[in-house]
Amino acid sequence: MNQLNKGKAKYSSVWVLALLVLSVTLYYNAVGYQRFYFHSFLTADTVPVRPAAGGDSARKANESSEPLAIRKGPDTTIVVKTDTFGFRSSRDSLDAPVTYHADDSMVMDIPAKKILLYGKETRVNYLDNKLVSPRIEFDQRTNLVKAYLIKDSNGNVINFPKFNQADFKTQSDSIWFNMKTGKGLTKGTYMQQGEIFVIGERIKKVDANTFYALRGKFTTCNLDTPHFAFVSKKIKFINKKMAITGPVHPEFEDVPIPVVLPFGIYPLSQGRHSGILAPTFNANEQLGLALDGLGYYKVLNDKWDVILRGTLYSYGGWTANISPRYFKRYKYQGNLALDIQHLRDLDKSGARNFNIRWAHSSDMKARPGVSFNASVNAGSSGFNSSVPNSPQRNFQNILNSSITYSKIWKDKPFNVNISANHNQNTNTKQYNINLPGVTFNVNTLYPFRRKEVIGSYKWYENIGIALNTDVRALSSFYDTLGSFLKTFADNYKWGASHGVPLTLSLPPLGYFQLSPQVSYTEKWYHEKFRLNWNPVDRKLDTAVSRGFYTAREMNFGLGASTRIFGLFTFGKKSPVKAVRHEIRPQVSVSYKPDMNARSWYSTQVDTFGNIRSFSVYDRSVFGAFGAGKFGGLSFGIDNNLQMKVRNRKDTSADAVKKVTLIDGFSITSSYNFLEKAFKLAPFRIDMRTNLFDKISISANAVVVPYLTDSRGEFIDKLIWNKKILALGKMTSGSIAMQTSFRGGDKSEKLPNTTPALNQVNPVTGMPLDEYQQEAAYIRNNPGEFANFNIPWSISMSYSFNYNRIPNGLGTGYKGSITQNVTWAGTLNLTPKWQIGINGSYDISNKDLGLISMYLTREMHCWQMAINVSPVGKYRSFNISISPKSGLLRDLRINRTRFFYDL
Repeated sequence: MNQLNKGKAKYSSVWVLALLVLSVTLYYNAVGYQRFYFHSFLTADTVPVRPAAGGDSARKANESSEPLAIRKGPDTTIVVKTDTFGFRSSRDSLDAPVTYHADDSMVMDIPAKKILLYGKETRVNYLDNKLVSPRIEFDQRTNLVKAYLIKDSNGNVINFPKFNQADFKTQSDSIWFNMKTGKGLTKGTYMQQGEIFVIGERIKKVDANTFYALRGKFTTCNLDTPHFAFVSKKIKFINKKMAITGPVHPEFEDVPIPVVLPFGIYPLSQGRHSGILAPTFNANEQLGLALDGLGYYKVLNDKWDVILRGTLYSYGGWTANISPRYFKRYKYQGNLALDIQHLRDLDKSGARNFNIRWAHSSDMKARPGVSFNASVNAGSSGFNSSVPNSPQRNFQNILNSSITYSKIWKDKPFNVNISANHNQNTNTKQYNINLPGVTFNVNTLYPFRRKEVIGSYKWYENIGIALNTDVRALSSFYDTLGSFLKTFADNYKWGASHGVPLTLSLPPLGYFQLSPQVSYTEKWYHEKFRLNWNPVDRKLDTAVSRGFYTAREMNFGLGASTRIFGLFTFGKKSPVKAVRHEIRPQVSVSYKPDMNARSWYSTQVDTFGNIRSFSVYDRSVFGAFGAGKFGGLSFGIDNNLQMKVRNRKDTSADAVKKVTLIDGFSITSSYNFLEKAFKLAPFRIDMRTNLFDKISISANAVVVPYLTDSRGEFIDKLIWNKKILALGKMTSGSIAMQTSFRGGDKSEKLPNTTPALNQVNPVTGMPLDEYQQEAAYIRNNPGEFANFNIPWSISMSYSFNYNRIPNGLGTGYKGSITQNVTWAGTLNLTPKWQIGINGSYDISNKDLGLISMYLTREMHCWQMAINVSPVGKYRSFNISISPKSGLLRDLRINRTRFFYDL
């Protein structure tokens, strides 16, 4: 009864307090104070201020004149002064609040100041510390958080404790962590540092960046029981910097390998850092054993770095490479590479060669309208053929270089391009250097157009004129003739070409599109070259005269074109719905006066009395204008053939798909009414198609419609005089076919087997970084990085070329045929074994090209590959077992041998 009375008294006190608060609130609202000022009067001292004159009467006036609901602010007769006070926090208090969640239940032991949380995904968060565990215990007196794993009745683990702090992530059997000091101790821990997985019997965390492991393992295999690991009793980790161990030994499938190192230092840092580049060991039949690729990487500053590499051979040879690179964001980037060879074989004979490469590109955003780019690859003619253990590089015999500067003026109709180019054949040792090349173009201008246009343009306002100027200087020579600079200067020549086209855009005339045109071209030359038959010595003599010479040419023409469509439909039950045929005929009338008759001459060329016509400008940079005048027709016809068939993948009634049968089939030629002989020009025939999106076919041919004499020379008699159905004699032609088939998921990609000859990014011009170099290694060694998701694949290509050439005896002509076939294929023998082959065969010469076969084995975190090239001039085999991780790509077992046919 007393307890009941006490309860009633308690509730009565509460009601009294509530009524008091309500009364005070109503009072302040009545005297003009809003609710959001109420807290000020509970936490502040108030000091009365003497009211101004008429204050009471003014206040009453305001009260009577303004409704209560719109009165604003407290009474200005009150001055608010806030009290200031301080407090001392407890020594065992934390720096931030702790948030927690329990899936199952929470137990609070108030006398012991402990909290116990239960549940599969129980969580505790404090600052950047995140803990997830099926059981968590927090001791407020010691600030210790303890987490343990829990097993079900069958002994299976329900969940492991997981702890995350910044980049420190662990999974353990048990965790002890001090939330105040940040130190902790874990048992049976599994954690990840970048690509490295660490397994430790015990791990002690001493601060945010340092922790120690007792009887630990580190590996790149992500399994609970890794396939391999490096084992050490004591390991120290410095986050994102390095790992340091005592005596360490490798272990495979929990079997120790008796190879012990006294200590180990393992870098864990990201980004660019100077350091030694590890070499590889290989052998070469001519040069001996090699310590290949030993080098040093140096970071010079934020914009520059450099790679130094070298290779030493047991027979006394060596190679050296220096590769600086530079990069400035939004400005430019590039790299320079210099290679030097000094090789010796068993006979103490060898070669000294060099090769230089430079790649540079500018960002268009740095200077809009201006660009500067360079791609240089030049060096000794014998460099590529002397590169050891690189059959692909040995076969590369063409070197090219290009340096260009271009500028486009804003809001101006002209632009300029300045370039320097280089071409080098390492087999013939011939150089072709274009230095400089300048092109200046003025876009089409319309001089008759009005500044202010009302309505459409008049026909004459569409007359446009443009200018295309090309100035070029070049030198062609062989590097066996002595001094490079002297030979370059002796063979230096220049020329220029100026073109002024006049155009007129006309609206369609019914179904036809008309296009008139007029063009003027002028060329400048610096020499004349003439051949004369010497009957005494029975040979051709040459005469060269240098100076400044010009030649010009004009063309007038009118062209017309149209499009014709035809459609053939089939019955409703036919799988073929329709066939669509498009014909695109075109014809043009043109006239070209003979403005260069004086530059052409005829002379005897051999002892058989054969006469040939030549121009005195044949050896010039831009070549000579054609001989004679032209007045005639140019005509051609192009065809496209498509078919609509029922789409079997779509069940709707009107579901059809287009199948292209012929992308294009064209025939072009011309007829010159003013020519004395051979008025009808040869026919040019082209065909291209992609049958069923599987077989790509392209073909072309040149057919001459004239008869030949007994020596195979064409005579001025059309072939239809004897053979009505014949088109003529084919002088050249080619056919190319390519196809590929594969099984499995079509979205999977095959390895790219194209060799990377230069370790340079072709887009940015920068040297390949470590990951790009790994990708280049994949391209060169497809067997080590096979795609096992593709059960099989096969691809083939075939090329056929025909040319009608002199037989070399002066008595006629013969046909020259070349045929080549290439192939590549892969086959999964089992889900973990794959075999592949690629190669080529020269059918004409009955010669096998470079054949490469590989056998590879998928081993989860490792991969084994056997690459064999059994035939050809360069033969080799390679056996490699290596981890997949890029961090340990240099840790591989490798055996390579190369064989050469000298």
